[in-house]
Amino acid sequence: MTTTTLNLNPIIQLTKQQFYSLCVANPDTKLELNANGELIVMSPTGGETSAWNSKLIAALVNWNEETGLGQTFDSSGGFSLPNGAQRSPDAAWIPWEKWDGLTLEEKQGFLPLCPDFVIELLSPSDSWKQGTEKMEEYLDNGCRLGWLLEPRNKRVAIYRPQQAVEILENPNYLSGEDVLKGFTLNVGKIWQ
Repeated sequence: MTTTTLNLNPIIQLTKQQFYSLCVANPDTKLELNANGELIVMSPTGGETSAWNSKLIAALVNWNEETGLGQTFDSSGGFSLPNGAQRSPDAAWIPWEKWDGLTLEEKQGFLPLCPDFVIELLSPSDSWKQGTEKMEEYLDNGCRLGWLLEPRNKRVAIYRPQQAVEILENPNYLSGEDVLKGFTLNVGKIWQ
């Protein structure tokens, strides 16, 4: 997936509502807004990345359906982070307490919170540096566990609050730890 970052600040600083309206008006375009107010335009993913991502979502949704612990989101779900960024992780999860604390209006737009758990899956054209910056942003905004997956090199970075990033080379499984109790992702199946 290639990305283009546009600095609109010399012309306009998009509000959360304007950004949401822009996304609604352009449903076939994946857009994010970083904390500096820059618009990030992303191309659709290729078939291989889409297949990987669907396996990630399926595993997370299946676990969540079995445990009933929260709400899952795919890459179309938007989050308004506390720092002002508008992000759409490839997969995300929040506990029911957070979901139930939202108004109906908040549930229908970009959720005004940071997910407790996020997965970012790097496409072949994505850079590791951009992925790590995004993961650090999630942590800084309240994420409790994050996984950055790079299928090409079979590398995973695990992000936890107040801990050094853990890099795993070609792991077989990832644990949801105390955030996603009982969740184990068979990573080997993801990048087959």
